[in-house]
Amino acid sequence: MARPVLLVGSIPLQSSEVVFREVSDRIGPLLKRVPDGETGARSAWTAWQGGVIGKAEGVVRSGERDLHGQAYPTYALKPHARAKDIEFGPLGYASSARDSYATFCRLRAQGANRRARFQISLPTPLAVVQRFFWGSPALPEICAVYEQALLADVDEILSAIPHDDLSIQWDIAVEFHRIWEKPGSDLAKQFPSEGLIHAIARLSDHIPMPVELGWHFCYGDAGHKHFVEPRDTKLMTDIANRLIGATRRSANWLHLPVPRDRNDTAYFAPLAGLELRPQTDLFLGLIHLNDGLEGACRRMAAADTVVTDYGVATECGFGRRPPHTILPLLDLHRTVAQQSPERR
Repeated sequence: MARPVLLVGSIPLQSSEVVFREVSDRIGPLLKRVPDGETGARSAWTAWQGGVIGKAEGVVRSGERDLHGQAYPTYALKPHARAKDIEFGPLGYASSARDSYATFCRLRAQGANRRARFQISLPTPLAVVQRFFWGSPALPEICAVYEQALLADVDEILSAIPHDDLSIQWDIAVEFHRIWEKPGSDLAKQFPSEGLIHAIARLSDHIPMPVELGWHFCYGDAGHKHFVEPRDTKLMTDIANRLIGATRRSANWLHLPVPRDRNDTAYFAPLAGLELRPQTDLFLGLIHLNDGLEGACRRMAAADTVVTDYGVATECGFGRRPPHTILPLLDLHRTVAQQSPERR
């Protein structure tokens, strides 16, 4: 039996239509859900929200911030304005989802991805706000306002797409590599851990049944390297268990990254304490194009000593990858998923 496959989110091909066609042809029935690839302006994850924030009421451009060799605009509250005065307006996630879903349905009628739901991957509010309001003492208050704007977009998505054909994934990244892995940082002082857990639980519980809910735990992928390398899966296991305890509804999947050089049992050992609900599938991000099938099999062999019931994925989206690597990487998903224990 082949393992299920999860596509984390961004797939920088020419368009969502190309994504849907290539994914169907190359991975097909191994997928329970299919993202639109976050193509075009959305390929750089949250960077495209800079244009949205720049048009918001109550906000003024304050400068630029260098992130991984690229300059991004930064913003601040207008003089004498407070966070509650900000009006973000539509963020663009809903309009993108509606357009992509129409394409998804048209191609499904032609035979593509017939067994899969439509997947939308969304950043947590903190991921966007800390990027563009970096260093602001009002970050928590701005986050609260942006959360309402984001949930308004989510509500539009929920109104436009049938619930039994929809999957929504929360991308939980900044919380890990800037706060939970760095508890003494300035950002961690602004966002205590327990408050973050409740914020993610609140986002999760906003997604009604039978819409599927997923959690993507992420340590970043700049230059195909994490911003902080996880020592093992202990912190991720602890956070997952806390989220499970804090949410009213069950997640349908949990995704955890696996660094390329970790094919040792010690990395996976803490997963023995993972308290997933029966409805939640585990996906391990152990696929790396750099070392291909051989490297994935080494990591799977190590994971198998602790957990055996899991699907496969990459550790992050493909947004930073060169376009010519995308199709071979999709093919690698299928090849890895089809490997039997005897062949590892």
